[in-house]
Amino acid sequence: MGRGKRGLLAAAVTVVCAVTVLAVPGTAFASVPAGPADPSPTPSASATPAPTAPTAPVPDAELEKVRAQLDGLYHDAAVATDAYNAAEEKTRKQSVQLARLEKRTDAARKKLAELKDQAGAAARAQYRDSGMPPMARFLLSDNPEHFADGAGTLLNGARATKKLIAETDRVERELKRDTDDAAARWKKLERDRKDRAAARKTIQARIKDAEKLESRLEKKEKERLAELERQAARKAQTAWLDTGVLKKTAGAATDAATSAGARAVAFATAQLGKPYVWGAEGPDSFDCSGLTSQAWADAGTPIPRTSQEQWKQLPHVDVTEMRPGDLVIYFADATHVGMYVGDGKIIHAPRPGRTVTITGAGTMPILGVVRPDA
Repeated sequence: MGRGKRGLLAAAVTVVCAVTVLAVPGTAFASVPAGPADPSPTPSASATPAPTAPTAPVPDAELEKVRAQLDGLYHDAAVATDAYNAAEEKTRKQSVQLARLEKRTDAARKKLAELKDQAGAAARAQYRDSGMPPMARFLLSDNPEHFADGAGTLLNGARATKKLIAETDRVERELKRDTDDAAARWKKLERDRKDRAAARKTIQARIKDAEKLESRLEKKEKERLAELERQAARKAQTAWLDTGVLKKTAGAATDAATSAGARAVAFATAQLGKPYVWGAEGPDSFDCSGLTSQAWADAGTPIPRTSQEQWKQLPHVDVTEMRPGDLVIYFADATHVGMYVGDGKIIHAPRPGRTVTITGAGTMPILGVVRPDA
């Protein structure tokens, strides 16, 4: 019996020890193959994983490619913005002209109705006396005095009738012309609206693509990208200044701004810090040509709405003769514009995501210079 108790106790101790070992945190068990024991320690299941290697920064060469892509996307957006603004301006003009035509056609319809009433009254008067027209009464008259009176009346009546018919014809022709013109303008208005909608879609798509591209960059990469943009701008400005353009400008007789030019510059300066929004003309936001057109409107000199039309319609001056208030047109397709403020600088609304700012006039490829108050 004692021997049986000792065997039972030994078995219990063995179980407790096994449970104790299992309860020790961090202990792992695995099947061990037959053969010599592996002297190396078995890794613990709760061991701290090895740190992940930091992501390598994007090289400047790759960021330069991103910058070129962004410039291309925003340039495409600028092209579409000019198309949108042009279509918007055409729509506005067509709407004004249609309103004028509507007034004219309404007046013509009223006039035509009056003329027809007069013609009807004249016809009724001819048969008012016993159903006999004035011509018959005139021919049957035996009284010389009545004959003379009748001749005068008949002549005056004939002249009045002829004049009435001619006026009616003229008004009918004018009404038809204005009606046809209005129909043609309605068709053009619809085309302009479609062009504007297509341009809006392109703008939104290009801006979305640019934002998506920028969103892939880490914060430090965005900061580095911005620095690369500043470096490129400084390099372009330095190259432009090295041509000696400012020395030539300083010696020109037209270096000082006119009073209108000074007012335009003052207006543009007051907008510094306001956001760029495509299609905007103020007062809280602007696109590039919205800023310049509103500045010159404030100075009392209306100019075309878009940078392309500003380039086409305004007088050109040599870059060495530019003065504050002149407009500097950029890129071969004239899709950007800034206002020269002197000392080799411009005020402009750059692109989506930026604000109205002052920068070097030579930071972008200059197409030419135009003068609104030439």
